[in-house]
Amino acid sequence: MSVDLVVVGVGYVGLPLAAEAVAAGLSVIGYDTSAEVVTGVAEGRSHVLDVSPAQLRAMKARGFTVTSDPAVLSGAETITICVPTGLDAGGGPDLAAVRSAATTVAEHLRPGTLVVLESTSYPGTTDEVVRPILERHGLIAGEDFPLAYSPERIDPGNSRFGLRNTPKVVSGHTPLCAKHCATFYGRFVDTVVVARGTREAEMAKLLENTYRYVNIALVNEIAMFCDTIGVDVWDVLHCAASKPFGFAPFVPGPGAGGHCIPVDPRYLLDKAEREGTRLGVVHAARRVDDQMPSYVAERVTRLLAEYGRPLRGTKILLLGLTYKADVPDTRESAAVRIALRLRGLGAIVTYHDPVAGVVPELGPAVDDLGTALRTADAAVLLVAHRDYDLGRLARTARLFFDVTGRVPGEEVVRL
Repeated sequence: MSVDLVVVGVGYVGLPLAAEAVAAGLSVIGYDTSAEVVTGVAEGRSHVLDVSPAQLRAMKARGFTVTSDPAVLSGAETITICVPTGLDAGGGPDLAAVRSAATTVAEHLRPGTLVVLESTSYPGTTDEVVRPILERHGLIAGEDFPLAYSPERIDPGNSRFGLRNTPKVVSGHTPLCAKHCATFYGRFVDTVVVARGTREAEMAKLLENTYRYVNIALVNEIAMFCDTIGVDVWDVLHCAASKPFGFAPFVPGPGAGGHCIPVDPRYLLDKAEREGTRLGVVHAARRVDDQMPSYVAERVTRLLAEYGRPLRGTKILLLGLTYKADVPDTRESAAVRIALRLRGLGAIVTYHDPVAGVVPELGPAVDDLGTALRTADAAVLLVAHRDYDLGRLARTARLFFDVTGRVPGEEVVRL
C-alpha cells in the first residue's frame, strides 16, 4: 500500500513532523522500534510535549498509525529519518541509531522514494555514512532515488514557533535531490531555504546550536566574574539588552542542558579534530559549561558558610531538575549534575519538579513542597517552571538561592 510519508523515529522531532504532514492532507505512518511508543500512540497517548492528546486523536482519525513493522517502508513515497544522535561513552558522536535506521530503510527502499535525514550530525554524515548504507542493495542515490538532508529545528515547549512557521533548511545529494526535498516540505512548511549541499545544511545546524552554546557560556562566565567583583549581573544584562542592535540577550544559569545544545558542539569539535584543526572558542565554551555545576555547588557552599552552616549534613532542596522550564526532559540536565555534585560533597539533597516526575539518578522527589521548603536549610531554584509561585517559594524558604534571576526581593540571593 502506498503512503505519502513514513517517519522513522516518532519522538520529539518525528511526531510533530507527522502532525504537520497529516494536517496538510498527507497520508502518514510512523515507524518506531519502541513498543512503548507504538502502544501509546495506538491508545491515544502523546509522549511528546508539542503534540497534544487532542492533536494525536485527530491524526489517528485521519489514518495516522505507528508500527514496529519495517515492511511499511516499502510503500513510502518519502521516508524521513528522525532518530536521536547523542554521545558515546567517550563523549564523541554516537551515530548507532542513524546507521541502524539507514540499514532498515535500505532493506525496504524502492526506486523513486525520497529519503531525508533530519537527525543532527557533523558535515558529511548524509553522504559518507547514510548514502553508502542506502546503496548496499544496488540503488544509487541521485539516480535511482533522491537523498536529502533537512535539519530539525524543533524547540520543545515553544508556543510561538513550530514546524510550519519555522523556515526549513533543505539540501540534497544532487541539485535535483534538493528540489525533491524542497517540494516535499513545501507542502506543509511556510518557508523553505535551499542550502548549496548536504554538508552546508549539516554545518548550519551545528552552527545554530553552537552559537547558543558559546553565548550561554559567555554570560555564565560573565556571571562568575561579576560575582568576584561584586557587580549585579542581572542589572548588567538588563542594561545591555536595551541596545536595539548588535546584542542578542542570553541569561546565565546552571549550565547548558538538553538533547541539542550541550551535544551538537561535541559533534563539531570531533569533526574539527578529525580534520586536524581546533575550534578554540568552542573549546573554551565547553570548559565554562563543564565548570558551571561545580560553580553553582560552590556558591551554595559559600552562601551556607555566610550563615554559619557547613555544607556536609545540611538539607538542601533543589527546585526544578529539567534542562528547560516547562519541558519534562532531564537529558544532559545541568541541574541533575548540580544535585549529584552537592550529594558528593556531603549535603542531604532532595528535589521537586512539577513536570519531570522521578529523576532516576536521584531517587524519588518530595511530595509535599510546602513542608520540604520549611524544613530545608536552603532552597535552590534551578529551573523557573510556570507552575511555581516564585514569590511564595522565596517567602517560605529559610534561605533562598535563585540561579535563574527571576525572583525579586532583597531576601533572595541570586546567581
